[in-house]
Amino acid sequence: MRILLVEDDDRIADPLAEALTDNHYMVDIATDGQEGLNFAASLPYDLIILDVMLPRIDGIKLCRQWRQAGNKTPILMLTARDTSSDKVLGLDAGADDYVVKPFDLPELLARVRALLRRGETALPPVLEWERLRLNPNNCQVEYNGKLLHLTPKEYSLLELFLRRGSRILTRSQILDNLWSFEDPPGEETIKVHLRSLRQKLKTAGASANFIETVYGLGYRLNQNL
Repeated sequence: MRILLVEDDDRIADPLAEALTDNHYMVDIATDGQEGLNFAASLPYDLIILDVMLPRIDGIKLCRQWRQAGNKTPILMLTARDTSSDKVLGLDAGADDYVVKPFDLPELLARVRALLRRGETALPPVLEWERLRLNPNNCQVEYNGKLLHLTPKEYSLLELFLRRGSRILTRSQILDNLWSFEDPPGEETIKVHLRSLRQKLKTAGASANFIETVYGLGYRLNQNL
């Protein structure tokens, strides 16, 4: 899942982005309101974490602007202001939740999970394909009852395939979904992660072409296992 973090203080943004990445989220960081606006116009996000005090466009105005434009992405606001009137202002602007700095990281991550679950009501809690099961709630992956030990990128790659079903994913789509704007790798990197993921699936008993290559187009889960 992809999260947009709009925060101009790198003492907050960097460790928060690292914690989110460790929890298998893809994170883009915008350092001012205008940049946040541009990011959200470029890619669909599953969640926006939005600071109130931002350069160029403040968080309240930005939140209101997104809602008026019909953007329904869940928004979690961050602020140093701890008064009822400030919370009401943020919620009235369209925010879904509100966290006061300095925040407790485990609590913030719990709020992130809660907001993401709201947007997933139509999705099954456990993603399955053939004998593969991926549980987004605890990030566990099993094939035929055998636990797979995946890296964060391998997990994210497999989850992306499972959420797309039999649809083909191009390399550029994989890059857009799994890597940030600031750290785009070459397409060879996808092959490396995919090769490792296939090997782990094969070791657990899956077919060697569980994830098949559609030459000239991309990759997808094999429908004919």
